[in-house]
Amino acid sequence: MSIREEFEKRERSFMSQFACPSSRSRGRKVAEKPCVVRTAFQVDRDRIVYCNAFRRLKHKTQVFLAPLIDDYRTRLTHTLEVSQMARAIARALYLNEDLTEAIALGHDLGHTPFGHSGETVLKEIYSPDFTHSEQSIRVVEVLENGGLGLNLTHEVLDGILKHSKGYGKVLPEDPEELACTYEGRVVRIADFMAYLNHDLDDAIRSGVIREEQVPESCSRLLGKTHSERAATMMKDLISSSRAEDGVLGLRPSDRVRDAMLELRKFMYQNVYRSPRVEQDFEKSKKILSELYAHFLKNESMLSQGMADLQMGGSNRDGVARERRVCDFIASMTDRYAMNLYANLFFPSPFSQKVT
Repeated sequence: MSIREEFEKRERSFMSQFACPSSRSRGRKVAEKPCVVRTAFQVDRDRIVYCNAFRRLKHKTQVFLAPLIDDYRTRLTHTLEVSQMARAIARALYLNEDLTEAIALGHDLGHTPFGHSGETVLKEIYSPDFTHSEQSIRVVEVLENGGLGLNLTHEVLDGILKHSKGYGKVLPEDPEELACTYEGRVVRIADFMAYLNHDLDDAIRSGVIREEQVPESCSRLLGKTHSERAATMMKDLISSSRAEDGVLGLRPSDRVRDAMLELRKFMYQNVYRSPRVEQDFEKSKKILSELYAHFLKNESMLSQGMADLQMGGSNRDGVARERRVCDFIASMTDRYAMNLYANLFFPSPFSQKVT
């Protein structure tokens, strides 16, 4: 028996009936010989961590555009916080930690530069159907590994695709919108908890809001610090989740849920739609719109740019140029987009040679 097989046996012995053991994965689109050491979900986690798109998350905005202060969250630190919260919840509920971690680490691989502002821009200039969750799937299936993709398992792909909620319900009522595993559903909830906490923390740090502006009911129920709020949310979800009629009800208590939703409403009104963030949105819209138009007209520069980012999806694959430009734009980091924009559209300094 290999190390992997021994680990799979141990998984089945202690995991909840609601968990997805590695040995019961639906597999990959392209069959592979199993690793003798790692389970299928451990392999997925490693492939995500070592891919180019994951590394680029460190220079992608979470809320505040291209932060120069190192303490602000980026899309990478957001991803790590989601992963840590999701793993803690999964462990407490005896779910599959490895599957949970793989979904969490991959959930934002397709996120645009400039945060959700960039996503909104691509909805306007490319397609109203563009979403960062679907782009994340495109990253791991088409763009990474020189166009071969990462060949992830069905469960990880499903969790990545269905993690996003926007301003909708934390867990949707439509079963078709729910992840097929409870691990995927935990990531969706952890994503919500994580961004509420750290975006509030960064908003206060930046001066966009003051601590005393936070609704008193939220501070009283959830806590006044990042760690207090995170602990309250996770403990409440774990203690309130119940198995009923063969279904695991993942839900916080009514009072904590109401406080979380009130905090989200406050964040949208005072942070995400604040004049400062809206001003940055207009700037990022100009940058991405003009880059998009430029690369639509310059095939050679587009191909070179995609090659520089080691992306698949070349013009030989029969992919429409608009799709490829969208892939290129979405894969950029904040600083890559701004530097490229400056190189293309700013005049170059001229120095006259003196003889």
